[in-house]
Amino acid sequence: MAAPSIPRDGVVRLFRDRGGRNGKTVTVIHGLPERGPALDARLSEMKRLCGAGGTLKGGVVLIQGDHRERLATRLRALGYTVKLAGG
Repeated sequence: MAAPSIPRDGVVRLFRDRGGRNGKTVTVIHGLPERGPALDARLSEMKRLCGAGGTLKGGVVLIQGDHRERLATRLRALGYTVKLAGG
């Protein structure tokens, strides 16, 4: 089954996902406008905020654990439009 396409409308979407991760939950962040070193810096900030590990895969940020509410609050404070998506 193909993954649903994520619209590029300037909205940052936060998903909770467990598929293909042996049951471990991760927070998936789509739609951040930063690229390159700026995105790396944003990833580091989010990992520190959550006290968790994380990585970048194809411009998508993955943070270990379910931290959607905490990350949404921080991203809204930075001026992003944020939606909590998925289950």
